[in-house]
Order: sequence, then C-alpha cells, then structure tokens
Amino acid sequence: MKPLPYNPDSVTVTQEMCDHNGHMNVNYYYQLFDSTYTSFYVNELGFGDDYLESGFSTFTLEDNIRYLKEFRLDDMVYPSFMLYKVNKKLLHFVGILQNESKETAAIFETVLGHIDLNKRKIVDFPEERLLRLSSVSNQQHSETELSFEVKLFIKDIDA
Repeated sequence: MKPLPYNPDSVTVTQEMCDHNGHMNVNYYYQLFDSTYTSFYVNELGFGDDYLESGFSTFTLEDNIRYLKEFRLDDMVYPSFMLYKVNKKLLHFVGILQNESKETAAIFETVLGHIDLNKRKIVDFPEERLLRLSSVSNQQHSETELSFEVKLFIKDIDA
C-alpha cells in the first residue's frame, strides 16, 4: 500500500521500545502514532498554541489500533496519516505504520471532539475552520485508496 498523504520522518525501533518478546511493545505503537501525527494536527491543520489560547482545543474520544505485523529492534517504521473525515464537531484520523517492504504493520484510528475549554463541552467548529478541514479531508481522499476497512465512524457533515 502507498503511504497516506501526510508522512513524517521514519523511526528506528530502539532497545527501549522493545519488550520481553523481542519486538516493539504496544505502548510504542500508540506513542508513535500520537507523536508523529501531532505535527500534521498542529502545523498543517492549525491546532497550535494560538488555537489553544483562543479557548478551544480537541479531546480524544475514541482510539482503535490493529496490530498486523511486528517490528523488531533496528527495524525502520514508516508512519503516515490522513484526515479521513470531519463533521461540525468531530475529526476522524486514520494512520498506518509500514515496514521497509511497505507492508502495513499497524492501523490506527482516532476520533477527536472539538472542545470549548471554558465550558469543557463539545461544540461546533467555526465555519471557516470547518471549511478548511473539509477541504484537507476531501483532497486527501482524492489522493488515497485505503486497502483496509475503517472501523470507526462519524456522521456526515450535514447530519
């Protein structure tokens, strides 16, 4: 499978990342997904300090990870991501970790809710931001064909 549209630098599996079975511990799969899509979330989608200071952010509502192949010490891990879907209040990201043979070794999905930090409640995105997020998602869909089934779902934007 080709990488997803946003693909940050590769990561090498270190001894610290390995468990007693001699492969990368599940905690590091999640940590890799979380740390490598953050630059996409902050730099490409504009959820940086300015957005936080405006009184808004996102909270993770649900995650799903599927482990398909193992990574071992010194293996190269190639993460990539896409903004799979967006609606008025939610973001749905999909990510994969690939090995050097470009086989998908893990699939990650997360759903984030848009939060008003003063109310601590999920609220609609501002219209301009929603249009930008929808544009990014639509563009990435036009560039991508997933070779696996998506497990998490959010309602359509007009729902």
